[in-house]
Amino acid sequence: MSCDVAVVGAGPFGLSVAAHLQHAGVATRVFGEPLSFWRAHMPKGMKLRSPWRATAISHPDRSLSLAAYASAHGLDRSQPLPLEDFLAYGDWFQRHAVPDVDRRNVRLVGAAGSGFRLTLEDGEIIAAERVVIATGLNNQDYRPRPFRELPAALVTHSSDHADFARFRGARVAVIGGGQSACESAALLVEAGATVALVSRRAIQWLGAPADAPKTAARRLREAVEPPSAVGPFPLNWLAECPALIRRLPASWRGDFARRCLKPAAARWLQPRCKNLQCSAGVMVTRAQTLGDRIVLKFGGEEKTFDHVILGTGYQVDLSRLGILSPQLLEKIACADGSPVLGSEFQSSVPKLHFVGCYAVASYGPLMRFIAGTPFAAVSVTRAAGAGRGAAAKIPQAGAAFRGAAADLSPPR
Repeated sequence: MSCDVAVVGAGPFGLSVAAHLQHAGVATRVFGEPLSFWRAHMPKGMKLRSPWRATAISHPDRSLSLAAYASAHGLDRSQPLPLEDFLAYGDWFQRHAVPDVDRRNVRLVGAAGSGFRLTLEDGEIIAAERVVIATGLNNQDYRPRPFRELPAALVTHSSDHADFARFRGARVAVIGGGQSACESAALLVEAGATVALVSRRAIQWLGAPADAPKTAARRLREAVEPPSAVGPFPLNWLAECPALIRRLPASWRGDFARRCLKPAAARWLQPRCKNLQCSAGVMVTRAQTLGDRIVLKFGGEEKTFDHVILGTGYQVDLSRLGILSPQLLEKIACADGSPVLGSEFQSSVPKLHFVGCYAVASYGPLMRFIAGTPFAAVSVTRAAGAGRGAAAKIPQAGAAFRGAAADLSPPR
């Protein structure tokens, strides 16, 4: 079997790219279980840090916005969006926009002539003229050096858990100071665990406390915040311009992304973290097993825990993706583990595109968030539709992005 474009991954970026491609008349197949990473690697009870207005999966005619879903299902838009509601929205989007998702996983992507050859999990071979890799953060979890050789029975990454119920009654250390670490710690406490949060830096809380007065300064800050709210002011406005970021020197892009993506947690989590021990400004200098427990040294003392959860985020390394043939991987130009992308998210291998987290190094921090789906989807569709008579159906990326930002008006 064959297709014009194969989209590998059915998360927000994969579904959005497929929806735009199909709308433009490009023969497209998308592979993978819809939102599988979100289901298997994010914990029950989690809430999305992104504002509602930046959490809509991009669709070419904007009829499947989160605003439309929220209105139809009576969701409370004054509160952070629960994971369960986002998954339901994603399923709704998929059923209406990309109903023919092939739920089989792709095991191998290799070059074949001027196109590509995809091997599926059941052995079937698919030929594709163009491939879009949209696998998200799968296999990209970051584990600090002291923990890399320790057994999984004692040390896991936050992405290893969809439910913290099994830690009831356990003493757990959570390492990290960002949203993932703080929310994991809060959920563990709520599940009945005794929790110590260990962070190299003081926790940075984003946003004003819920009971803070509406001062003129606060109103001004809210008024100048861009739709996606990625990064500190004024960098957050530059983050809204992926095409401009790609034209910056690589060293500037790297520093810019680090400043926008440095660990921080939503202010609404702070009250839920009051029943845990927090050691901020310290580093774990040693981690070793002691029978069926683990001993950590930090802050000049040693403490024993039943388990350690690493809320240490992700570090992109294309070699860890696991589905690219060695021959194809060797041809892809990379810098610090990320593919170097040109226009329309195309890698150094013609017609091989990377979206989502793999595009952060080239297009900026917006690509780590759902808010990046409009720009990525339109850009890839423009490349795939060139010469196919589909150009009339493809909006300019800037127009599509502005439209997506307008999908959600502020909560009333």
